[in-house]
Amino acid sequence: MDLQIEGNAALVTASSSGLGKASAKALAREGANVVVNGRDEERLEEAREEIEEVATGEVLAQPGDLTDPEDIETLVGTTVEEFGGLDHLVTSAGGPPSGPFLDTEEDDWYHAYDLLVMSVVRLVKEAAPHLQEGGGTIVTITSRSVKEAIDSLVLSNSVRMSVIGLEKTLSQELAPEVRANAVLPGPHETARIRELVDQAVDRGDYGSYEEGLADWSDGIPLERIGDPIELGNTVAYLSSPKSGFINGVSVPIDGGAGASNL
Repeated sequence: MDLQIEGNAALVTASSSGLGKASAKALAREGANVVVNGRDEERLEEAREEIEEVATGEVLAQPGDLTDPEDIETLVGTTVEEFGGLDHLVTSAGGPPSGPFLDTEEDDWYHAYDLLVMSVVRLVKEAAPHLQEGGGTIVTITSRSVKEAIDSLVLSNSVRMSVIGLEKTLSQELAPEVRANAVLPGPHETARIRELVDQAVDRGDYGSYEEGLADWSDGIPLERIGDPIELGNTVAYLSSPKSGFINGVSVPIDGGAGASNL
C-alpha cells in the first residue's frame, strides 16, 4: 500500500533505539524525510545509518534531551529548516523507573511528568504552527499501561494517563488541520527486552533466550511478542492520508493481551 507520504517531513523523538527507531524506519521506508533524535550521539548515528539503508528520503540525526526546552526548540527548528516544513510529529520517550508506590520519591514523580508529559506539551507547542500550515499528524507512543495498570510500574501507570488526555484534547482543538492519535504498545522485541532476557538467562532463570522470550509471550493470544516494525508500520499508517478519518483514538498494539473492553 502506498501511504502517500513520500516527500513529507517527519520528526520522531527518542528514535535512536526501540519503538521510536522502528517508527522512524517505517516512515523513512515510505519516502518521508525523517529527523531522528536521541541523547547518545554515537547510538543516534548508528540508528541513522540503519534507517538510511531502507529510506527512500533523507534521514537526519539531531541529538537532544526531551526534558530540555531549548533542545526541543532546536529539534523542531532543525526539521523545518532542513526539510522546509513539518508534516508528522511522532513523540516517544524512555520509560520512568519501575517500582511500587511506596518506593518512589517525590522527585521521581516530577521527573516522570517532565519526561513523559511535558516533553509532548513542548513538542506540540513548537510543532503545531507548522503542522497546521499544511495539515499534519501527531502520533504519541505511550504504553498499554494507560488501559490496564502493570505491576510495579506506578509511575508509568499514573503519569502516562495525562498524555492520553492531552492527545484526545489535541484531536479536537487542532482539527481539522491536524489529526492526533496514540499507540499503546505491549511487549515488543526491542534491545531492552533482549537485554532483560539475556540477563535472566545468565542468572539461570531460563535455559535459553528462546525460553525467556516465550515467557514474555505469556497471556498474549498471538503467542508471541511484537516485532518493533509492526508498531512502526501502524505509526506510519496513522501518519498517512490512508487513515484520514482516524482521529483521537488510542490503539493498543499488544497482540490481544489486554482484557479491557475500551
